[in-house]
Amino acid sequence: MKALLINGSPHAKGCTYIALSELAKTLEAEGIEAEILHVGHQDIRGCIACGKCRETGKCVFDDVVNIAAEKFAQADALVIGAPVHYASPAGDAISFMDRLFYSTGIRNLTMKVGASVVSCRRGGNTATFDALNKYFTICGMPVASSQYWNMVYGNTPEEVRQDKEGLQTMRTLGRNMAFLMKSIALGKAQLGLP
Repeated sequence: MKALLINGSPHAKGCTYIALSELAKTLEAEGIEAEILHVGHQDIRGCIACGKCRETGKCVFDDVVNIAAEKFAQADALVIGAPVHYASPAGDAISFMDRLFYSTGIRNLTMKVGASVVSCRRGGNTATFDALNKYFTICGMPVASSQYWNMVYGNTPEEVRQDKEGLQTMRTLGRNMAFLMKSIALGKAQLGLP
């Protein structure tokens, strides 16, 4: 089984990466392959709703979104990690998710596990968490949860490493995701998809 973790932060090894790395370690300990794909540093334009993806099966803008779409098709779960910028997800993370979900809407995403991970200095975390989870719920993807909202606090990677509760939340999320992914695989084998 495989989980694709998207780093929507402009900083490759920043706060969001620390959270995603903790999650990846836990998933791998549970026997789930985890890949972190950094997209937040790239120039990702927004979706223009041209509809070409309905004809070609991929986004007309051939960039990291199409690379991620191929990986997403092979994955059992998708995690979007994003920092808070002005009380909402970083803009490139939203542009990425808009295009990814618009262009893969022709594929069946039902029962792929989704989760969002948020990093913030102080505020805007729950609004960001809410915005990111809506991508999953519109596509029939079960959303994995933890013991608290999937977020870490800190203005620097070192501060996030000191957020013991946030890192524990990532570990719990990883265990819950692994259980949900394995349970869905068992159910799919025995009952098929809904």
